[in-house]
Amino acid sequence: MTEIIRYILRFMIGEHLPDEVSRFVGYTSDRSSFRDYKVVIIPSGFFEDNVYGTANTKPPVPLKYIEGVPFLYGTPDVERTGDTIIVHADLVASAYFLLSRYEEMLHRDIRDEHGRFPGRASLPRRAGFIDRPVVDEYGKLIRTWLGSNGVSVQELVPFIRKINLTHDIDIPFTGRTWRSVAGKILSGRNPVAAIREKYAPLEHNPYYTFPWMLEQDKKLQRTIGNERCRFLFFFRAGGEAKQDRPYYDLRGKDIRSLFSLCEQYEATIGLHSSYQAGKEPSLILAEKRKIEEAFGMEIIHNRHHFLAAREPEDMEYLAVAGITDDYTMGYADVAGFRLGTSLPVRYINPVTRRLSALRLHPLTIMDSTLNEVNYMNLTRDRAEEYCMKLINNVRNVNGELTLLWHNTSAIERSGYLRQLYSKLINKLG
Repeated sequence: MTEIIRYILRFMIGEHLPDEVSRFVGYTSDRSSFRDYKVVIIPSGFFEDNVYGTANTKPPVPLKYIEGVPFLYGTPDVERTGDTIIVHADLVASAYFLLSRYEEMLHRDIRDEHGRFPGRASLPRRAGFIDRPVVDEYGKLIRTWLGSNGVSVQELVPFIRKINLTHDIDIPFTGRTWRSVAGKILSGRNPVAAIREKYAPLEHNPYYTFPWMLEQDKKLQRTIGNERCRFLFFFRAGGEAKQDRPYYDLRGKDIRSLFSLCEQYEATIGLHSSYQAGKEPSLILAEKRKIEEAFGMEIIHNRHHFLAAREPEDMEYLAVAGITDDYTMGYADVAGFRLGTSLPVRYINPVTRRLSALRLHPLTIMDSTLNEVNYMNLTRDRAEEYCMKLINNVRNVNGELTLLWHNTSAIERSGYLRQLYSKLINKLG
């Protein structure tokens, strides 16, 4: 655990600061060593072998707060011993609980119909801080204590350091196969209209809203720069579950046209690992190889279809497959900060207690989370208000913002989601 504890401390202190700042923060209950640090965080016992993984580690609700920030273990007491500030709130264990999905390991009996741990059941939602990146807030507290104790610490002004505009390719077109034509005719559609839709130019297909979305994306990129704003498209490459339908041919004319459009806008291509691969993660490698062969490029980014990365330890299969960056970590039913952070963080396996090189980019907002009846079911105004709250909370901790908008949410009859995306893009610029 030493490596993980060291990493979490460094992560919270902030990677914008020099490494030597980390040596001023200790995680120990050994009073004889307090004088070696400017700030000491007292361990709560969470990581002890006879405690870790037991029911004793379930945080009691309501939570306690330290300087307005909720934490999970320890007490809110802060004292000074000589030149050292002693913090009894165990911010390291609190951060670990969130960053590692430890709660999902403890509660394997709580899953939704897709095998996912639901956001509604999560501690952040139950305790009322799902809309706050509290791990990043812990970092601000630590930097404040260091600064008040004579350590030169640069606190950045509120600023979103990077924006990821992401799009999952689930149903890229409609009516482009004979099977689809037959289905529409059987459901009462005019046969001539159904056949005309199959052969019409792709740009006339009602689901092909990618040019519009990419123009929205490009508008923001022009305003804030290529370094701060990038586009990612996640393509499916397998899966035989009904949730993996409709299938599309990665070598087909329509998908090749979409791929060319992505290239034109310099979008990053990633794997949208299938619903079936969520259940059988050993399939991820084959799906990755399939998309690499079809597109002639190395794939290192991933997002799970249905956000169905079911068990915390399943992420190991991504690293084995050569994926370096994953964008799955958001709850489907509640928008917010599933990992307690807005920043990319290395994957921590709570079962093996090992630190991976795989980086997890938290998903802040997914379109369907906002308006689906079974999810948040927000009105247009409430959705915009909630999105802006999340965006401002990312800005306040100098975090990274990741949005997920599907092409089917940009069609004219998609309710408010098309207009909301355009509004958010304009406000972010």
